[in-house]
Amino acid sequence: MEKDSFEFLKNLVNTPGPSGYEQPVQKVFREKVAPYADSVKTDILGSVIATRHNSGSPKIMLAGHADEIGFLIRYIGDDGMLYFGGIGGHDAIVTVGQRVHVHTVNGPITGVLGRKAVHLMDQDERGKAPKLEDLWIDIGAKNKEEAEKLVSVGDCATYAQELEVLQGDTYTARSFDDKMGVFLIAEAMRLLTDKIIVASVSAVSTVQEEVGIRGAKTSAYEVDPLIGIATDVCHAMDFPGADKKKVGDIKLGSGPVISKGSNINPKVFTLLVQTAKELDIPYQVEAIPGGTGTDANAIQLSKSGVATGLVSVPLRYMHTPCEVMNLQDIENAAKLIAGFCERVTPDMDWTPD
Repeated sequence: MEKDSFEFLKNLVNTPGPSGYEQPVQKVFREKVAPYADSVKTDILGSVIATRHNSGSPKIMLAGHADEIGFLIRYIGDDGMLYFGGIGGHDAIVTVGQRVHVHTVNGPITGVLGRKAVHLMDQDERGKAPKLEDLWIDIGAKNKEEAEKLVSVGDCATYAQELEVLQGDTYTARSFDDKMGVFLIAEAMRLLTDKIIVASVSAVSTVQEEVGIRGAKTSAYEVDPLIGIATDVCHAMDFPGADKKKVGDIKLGSGPVISKGSNINPKVFTLLVQTAKELDIPYQVEAIPGGTGTDANAIQLSKSGVATGLVSVPLRYMHTPCEVMNLQDIENAAKLIAGFCERVTPDMDWTPD
């Protein structure tokens, strides 16, 4: 991966942006994508729409969601502890003992997700999984008054982990899901800079996917595309105990994943596969019988319907502070999306035969 592209990816995944609090991430996206777009605008929900070749035909929407899972401060106790609700889906077992950053008007404050020590638990407590409401954030405040000078109800928090290399092209970060998708659509726009395209391409960094696929609904209505390509992560199944019968044989390092199923237009799927073969890009196929649980759901059903595809990148340990991905898979996914856009022409019929 090119140095500038890697630094952009690193900046994205390290920038905090839980659902409803994506503004810092969107600032990073806007600044990066502006040189590759003819127009950049932000809609009322906060999704950012960067369009190249406004007068082109047909309209293609590329979507990656800017939000990550996180926490929302709901109550500050007399003891100075912060009590919170989850933003998006959490495994409470994973949260115990993690360091977090509470994002305040004066900047981030470090805290620890606390729980009663195992030595102090009754026997029946030890065998039970914790609930988020059983946990708290300890920022080291002596009491409520001291804590309220630092933190306000409604502040959000994220895990404190940042991007780190494991081995080779394998990296870990807390929010590949789905800042990686925001990277993909911006990188695809960069790759298209010197290409002649006839379509109008809108790269949309959507918001609030983790709490109901909200931003994609409104931005798809605004863009009004004929074709939509959503980007997201999918479950890599190359870990101990994985049941490949439930998802498929998806592996890190084996290329981007092209989805097939009822959420996917068959002709979009075919062109994505054709593009991968022509560009010699390794790819994998994931069969998804119903909705994909991604922005593709909302895009497909916008207005009178959109010919929708989904390009995913394999990820281990989804919705944890240590998500794991392969940089080569990410780079190849961006090339696949850009190559697809190059091949779209106005005379193509996207109606299923």
